[in-house]
Amino acid sequence: MTKALIITGFGINCEQEMAAAYRLANAQAHIAHINDIFDGSCTIHDYDILNFPGGFSFGDDLGSGKVMANKLKYKRLPNQKTFLDEVKKFIADGKYILGICNGFQFLVRLGLVPNVQIKFEQEATLAQNDSGIFEDRWVYCKVNPQSKSPFLKGIDVLPLPVRHGEGKLIMASELSQEVLDKNLQALTYCAASGHPALDYPANPNGSAHQIAGLTDTTGQILGLMPHPEAFLSLYNHPDWPSIKNKNPKINEDGQGLQIFKNIVQHINTKKT
Repeated sequence: MTKALIITGFGINCEQEMAAAYRLANAQAHIAHINDIFDGSCTIHDYDILNFPGGFSFGDDLGSGKVMANKLKYKRLPNQKTFLDEVKKFIADGKYILGICNGFQFLVRLGLVPNVQIKFEQEATLAQNDSGIFEDRWVYCKVNPQSKSPFLKGIDVLPLPVRHGEGKLIMASELSQEVLDKNLQALTYCAASGHPALDYPANPNGSAHQIAGLTDTTGQILGLMPHPEAFLSLYNHPDWPSIKNKNPKINEDGQGLQIFKNIVQHINTKKT
């Protein structure tokens, strides 16, 4: 059975929703405080998927995810390796990483995505939303059909909630072009029709090229600002009565659950 490790601690607060997502997808889910990894009582290598949930780590001091990313990058474990060293091995072993919202901010600041130059150095940043406010509402995301990410297989347009104040992805123009050329823009904000969300409010933060999520070049790492773990049931959707009335026999799974089902099925298939 696929085993998912969900990191918590220091202000992360979406770990239970993420664990529920994996359990609904028929995987084992274990929540561990990051200190359990730092002191060696838990190792990421016992798991197939490493997960960084959303929240407000360290109160978003110094910028969302910055303090946590620095701890993950420089903290030495009992074996004298850094957490980032362990993550590099985890990826080299063919395993998977998912970061959502604050977790996406960790991945960007750690240099795990987009990691175009394969140097594990920060290549982009996430800045304050253009609106200047915390955006807490639903948006639509278009999946890049050319993405290599197994998390996104078979998905076209996803309605998902956003809950962030610093979700504006910024990259140098040269890097932006490489990201687009290599199809690392896994998800982009869009209208309900799937057309690009060029303006606010469909693009909730002003992110470059409407990017809502990134993968690395291997496709093993996915980070996104919207929250698929907050759409595990049709009844999470604010317009579910209308959706249900129009299609009484609709599948009552939330569309966000498909991301977790996809990766669990992909890993289970690799194991057989």
